[in-house]
Amino acid sequence: MSATLNTNNDQTSKHNFAPLKNDRLLRALRFEPVDTTPVWMMRQAGRYLPEYKATRAEAGDFLSLCKDTARATEVTLQPLRRFDLDAAILFSDILTIPDAMGLGLYFETGEGPKFKYTVRTQSDLEQLPVLDVNDSLDYVMRAVTSIRKALNGDVPLFGFSGSPWTLATYMVEGGSSKDYRYTKELLYSKPEFLHQLLDKVAVAVTDYLDAQIHAGAQVVQIFDSWGGALGHRQFVEFSHNYNKRIVAELKLRHPNVPVVLFTKGGGLWLDIQADSEADALGLDWTIPLERARRVLTERQRHLTKTRKKLQKPKAIQGNLDPATLYGSKATIEREVRSMLDGAYALGDKTGYIANLGHGITQWVNPDHAKYFIDAVHNYQI
Repeated sequence: MSATLNTNNDQTSKHNFAPLKNDRLLRALRFEPVDTTPVWMMRQAGRYLPEYKATRAEAGDFLSLCKDTARATEVTLQPLRRFDLDAAILFSDILTIPDAMGLGLYFETGEGPKFKYTVRTQSDLEQLPVLDVNDSLDYVMRAVTSIRKALNGDVPLFGFSGSPWTLATYMVEGGSSKDYRYTKELLYSKPEFLHQLLDKVAVAVTDYLDAQIHAGAQVVQIFDSWGGALGHRQFVEFSHNYNKRIVAELKLRHPNVPVVLFTKGGGLWLDIQADSEADALGLDWTIPLERARRVLTERQRHLTKTRKKLQKPKAIQGNLDPATLYGSKATIEREVRSMLDGAYALGDKTGYIANLGHGITQWVNPDHAKYFIDAVHNYQI
C-alpha cells in the first residue's frame, strides 16, 4: 500500500485535500495488488454505536442530524475511531432527493421513513421540480467537504445515492413497502408514466452524485435496494437501464472516480449488470462469491469478444449476511474465512472488497463488528 497517494479525482474539486494514506480499497477496485483485503460496512455509522445515539439525541432527530454539518461529520468519523476500516461513507439518507422534490420526508419511530405526499398521477409528476442539487441539497455537499477534510487522507470517502427504481418506489408508495402495490400497478398498467418518473429521478441522481464528487467524494455507490423486487424483464427495463445510464454519464464526467452498483437481491442478474461501466458490483448474501467471480469473468470474455475491445473486469463487494454479527467471535471468523475463500477461489488476489450483504443492524454488539473487520484483515490472501 502506498504511503501517500494523490487522490484520483481532486482535479474535479475546488478544494485542497490531504493526500490519501490508505489506498487499498481504490487499488482493489483497479485490480491492483493489495496487502490485505479492504473492508468497510454499509450503515457503519449508525444505531449500533452508543456514541451515534448520543449525537443523534443532541441533534433532535434523524433529518436534523443529516443537515447539521458538524454532527454529520462527527458520526461519519465515529466508526473509524473504533475500527480499522478502509473507507468512510457520507452520513446521509437515500431519500434526500425525493425530500428535496417537496414530498415531505419524515420518520416515525418503529415505522421507518414516510412521505407526506406521493407521486401517483400525472399532476403529481408535473409538480415535481427540476432540482438544482447544489441549492436544494447543499447541506449534503457541505457534509461531504467537511468529512473529507476531517478524514485528513486517512481513508477514501464514499458518496452515495439511491437508484431511480428504489427512490421511485418510496415516492409512489409513500414509504417502505412489502408488496410495492402502487408502484407495480403503475408498472403494468401505466408503464409510460413510471418511465417519466424514473427519467426525472435519474437526472437528479446523476447530478447529485456528480455534485458529491465535486465536493470531495472519492468513490460513489448507487443503492438499488429494492431492485430485487422486480421480475427479470422488468428489472432490465425499470431498474438496470437507468442505473446503466447514470453510471455511463458519471464515467463520462469523472472517468477516474470509481462507481459501485449494489442491487439487493440482484445476484442472478450479475451478467446483465456487467453490461455497465460500473467498476464494482455489490452483492448481498444470496450468491457464493466464487460463482459471482466466475459469472463476471465469463461475461467479461464474452463482451470482449463480441465488442472486439478489451472490457475491464468487474470488482465485487460483499457479501456477509449482516445477521452473522449476532454470532460468536469464532462463528464470525469462520464465516469470514469461508467468504474470503470464495472471493479468491479462482486465483485473483485483488478485485474484492469485503462488506456485509446489506447494512449493519442496530442490534449488533460493536465488538462483533470489530471481530468481522479484524478477521478480514487477518486473512492471508
